[in-house]
Amino acid sequence: MVVTMFRRGFLMLDPLRRLAGQQGALLLCLLTLVVHTPPASGAENGAHEDPSKLDFYLITVDVGNNVWDNFGHSALRVVDGLAGTDTIYNWGVFEVRDGPVAFAYDFFVDELEYRLATQSTRREIDNYRAQRRSVWQDELRLSAAQKQRLLARLNWNRAPENWYYDYDYFFDNCTTRIRDYLNETLDGAISAHVAKVAGTTFREQVRSHYASLQPISFSLDVIMNSNLDREMSGWESLFLPLNLRASLAELKGVNPQDGLEASFFGRREMLLNYEAPASQRDFYRVASLTALCLTLYFLLMLRRIRRSYFATHSQLGFRAMSLNFRLFGGLSFVLFGVSGVYGTLMLGSWFFSGHEDLHHNANLLLFWPTDLLGAVIALRWLFLAQPWSLTNNNKPFMVYYFFAKFCAVILYCFATAFGFFEQDTLQIALFIAPWLFALGLLSWLVGFDAARGSDSIL
Repeated sequence: MVVTMFRRGFLMLDPLRRLAGQQGALLLCLLTLVVHTPPASGAENGAHEDPSKLDFYLITVDVGNNVWDNFGHSALRVVDGLAGTDTIYNWGVFEVRDGPVAFAYDFFVDELEYRLATQSTRREIDNYRAQRRSVWQDELRLSAAQKQRLLARLNWNRAPENWYYDYDYFFDNCTTRIRDYLNETLDGAISAHVAKVAGTTFREQVRSHYASLQPISFSLDVIMNSNLDREMSGWESLFLPLNLRASLAELKGVNPQDGLEASFFGRREMLLNYEAPASQRDFYRVASLTALCLTLYFLLMLRRIRRSYFATHSQLGFRAMSLNFRLFGGLSFVLFGVSGVYGTLMLGSWFFSGHEDLHHNANLLLFWPTDLLGAVIALRWLFLAQPWSLTNNNKPFMVYYFFAKFCAVILYCFATAFGFFEQDTLQIALFIAPWLFALGLLSWLVGFDAARGSDSIL
């Protein structure tokens, strides 16, 4: 009886099980179709349904008036006629999270993060119009397969986990990213085309591009080491936007109309046209001439000051003591301060910065961090218009310090003249070192009050 009831129960449940099985199979088929149905636009795997509706353009932006845009800029424009989008891919975006001081520190220690950003072409061009910078647009002639490959790379880069990269102003910047992606798309055609040596050094390019900001050019010349003084390869020279544009203009591509070989660039046009920043007068010559004139002036203003307590003892001083001592103190404060800041930056970067171009710098022989002490002493000359009196305690330190400084300047010029430095130090040795020596000599002769004749080191 009980067994019969159980059998009847199972028989009643059997149709329900068969129905559930049929529905499960149908649901499984639907899930399979969803999983295996390809995306309409191909965005997930980088494919595009109709590459003929896809156009790529190289955007090249001329140099600007700011420190960060004096090398120019490059971007990629992607026009998708099928999706109705017009997008600029820009690898030159960085984020200032905690203000300019934090930004400067992050850049110094090489922890500044750059990333890819995309926005509409119209907004991007409006930015350059506001900056009054010229913009060129060059169509890239790519085959269907090359377009698919480049689009896949860009889609990969647009994923949030791939936005950021370790920026390097020479080897990994907004322009080298485009260079690398196009070279990958063209199966190495760009690297093969520029295999020869560029015939110029990184330092020469820095000086050239910062000709409109001469104080910045001089500062970079001081704090950057011998890494900048080797010849660039043709491939390395493409870190500059205008160099990349000129090199790509010489390549061959595929004409999409007939499939025949043609210039890699199709339509070429200038979107914005503004005058480039004008070059300033050469900083080295202006600074050297100014320092020479001031040094000659101070030499003409020198006079001997007799001591009443010892008839044979005298000290050098200035005519119009109050005016000229204050002028000398102001000049010394600026020059010793700048020298000390350069020395501190070079020494600090050697130990703390990730930029290897700032390490092991020969200019540390000339610019010392301790020159900041000279700037402090110069404040006394500026505000009190009188020399600093040496004592038995501080006199030996000052004697040895100035003697070491004079020897270092002479050694620097000697090493430069005979080519002992791998670093290009010629202009600094010709135009800066001599008047640093003269300033130091004047500082010792006039800026310190020796109580006795035997206190003189000369």
